[in-house]
Amino acid sequence: MKNPVKKVAAIHDLSGYGRASLTVIIPILSTMGIQACPIPTSILSTHTGGFGKPSFVDFTKHMKDYIKHWEELDLEFDSIYSGFLGSTKQIDIVADFISRFGDSSEFVVVDPVMGDDGKTYGPFDQEMVRRMKELVTHADIITPNMTEAAFLLDEDYPLEMEKGKIKDYLLRLSEMGPEIVIITSLPFDQSEEKTSVIAYNQNDQRFWQVDCDYVPTYFPGTGDVFASVIVGSMLQGDSLPLALDRAVQFTSTAIKTTYGYDYPNREGVLLEKVLDNLKAPVLNHSYKLF
Repeated sequence: MKNPVKKVAAIHDLSGYGRASLTVIIPILSTMGIQACPIPTSILSTHTGGFGKPSFVDFTKHMKDYIKHWEELDLEFDSIYSGFLGSTKQIDIVADFISRFGDSSEFVVVDPVMGDDGKTYGPFDQEMVRRMKELVTHADIITPNMTEAAFLLDEDYPLEMEKGKIKDYLLRLSEMGPEIVIITSLPFDQSEEKTSVIAYNQNDQRFWQVDCDYVPTYFPGTGDVFASVIVGSMLQGDSLPLALDRAVQFTSTAIKTTYGYDYPNREGVLLEKVLDNLKAPVLNHSYKLF
């Protein structure tokens, strides 16, 4: 019997406090009518952005038994979606999971979380970057920010980007294996106080652009918010440009809503105040060919 609700195997860390990773992924996918089936990579008392040193449990040694039980149950998933991975062992486990469960899924999404603003996050060294390059070859869709795109291509972090170079980056990333490449946080057209998401679809060889207002603030977990809406939207049957539109609009709305409050940035966006927006149709399409 076919399950009326689609399932996503979500391979991410779990923080007890602060909105990031699984604590935003699960409610977003659920609101979009999709079941999130988590595989925790680690369990933390808080996320690592601004709360000091959290209590931390590395889940690596438990992941194989966890996944083995799923395999014994002959489970299938409509999508696989991985995010921050803290070691080369976890990258190996995710690659193996994709090889075992990926054939029955509609698409595999890898968010190659490695850094931002031209710098790597704590555990990432050149070996981790090299292994992440290998992992993205197993993906159908990748969602790097500009820093992560540069790392994957062995490029220096660009302070500015022009159209031809952006297209070159997208094409080269697609040549690594993914059919769809989405680059976020592009330093493009900032003279108009905008930030852009640019994507390339290898299947039809079209480039897409969605802009949003630049807000001078930072909230942890917004990359997870964006990628989760992409996953949910495409599982609902949306086209790539429509999925981009929904993800950009929702993430931007969450940031602007939160920014209006006197509220600690470290806790992430006020997701609970905007979740219902995911149930509304996108009426004002802002995507355009790039």
